[in-house]
Amino acid sequence: MNLVIDIGNTFTKIAVFEHDRLLQAEQYGQVDETIIDKTLADYAIGKAIISSVKKEKEEWQNILAGKVKLVYFSAGMTSGITNHYLTPQTLGLDRLAAVIGAYHLYTGKSNVVIDGGTAITYDWVDARGNYFGGSISPGLNMRYKALNNYTAGLPLIKADESFTADSGNDTKSAIISGVQNGIKYELEGFIKSYKKNGEELNIVLSGGDSIFFDTLLKNSIFAPYIKIEPHLVLKGLNAAIQTNND
Repeated sequence: MNLVIDIGNTFTKIAVFEHDRLLQAEQYGQVDETIIDKTLADYAIGKAIISSVKKEKEEWQNILAGKVKLVYFSAGMTSGITNHYLTPQTLGLDRLAAVIGAYHLYTGKSNVVIDGGTAITYDWVDARGNYFGGSISPGLNMRYKALNNYTAGLPLIKADESFTADSGNDTKSAIISGVQNGIKYELEGFIKSYKKNGEELNIVLSGGDSIFFDTLLKNSIFAPYIKIEPHLVLKGLNAAIQTNND
């Protein structure tokens, strides 16, 4: 079994896989030796992989390394992907893991990976595993906060999943329209640009706003091609540890 750990700025996600099958996935604000020991007691872990946005290692990571074979995910662990990114060392490891995850989940098809988090990232990998890069734009909540922070009179508005109008008729609804319709048209525009490549295309949504983005696209021509994968990064890391045994 494989132990997969994704350390972010705010949360740490810990998952257990048996080959490709996800057995457990948990999210923690703080990880310590107790959590690791319980996971190792509950499952016969053979290998572990950690992807981290932080440079400093915590003590529990050193303890884990003493108990199982542990590797740290890096730009060199491409797991079948041919990475054409000009500066692979600056590519976010979460973006790389998500692309690897999509490629291994939907082998033989082209995939556009859209991650809705603090930022929205768009990454495309073709059916042969070629990855050339993608795009990064402000996320849903960041757009609402920016309108409030960088203007004198616009209020802070929350996202509204029930909003379906093409425009607003007061300040609140105009902001909602601008943010949410703006993201909708952005999503559709990027997907259209990738479909020009002529390959059969999956649209793989991940991240905290994946369900919201699915709602925005539910009436679009792209709806039949949407795959929602909330654990895409974890699945990519699991694929990496299985195909990079050395």
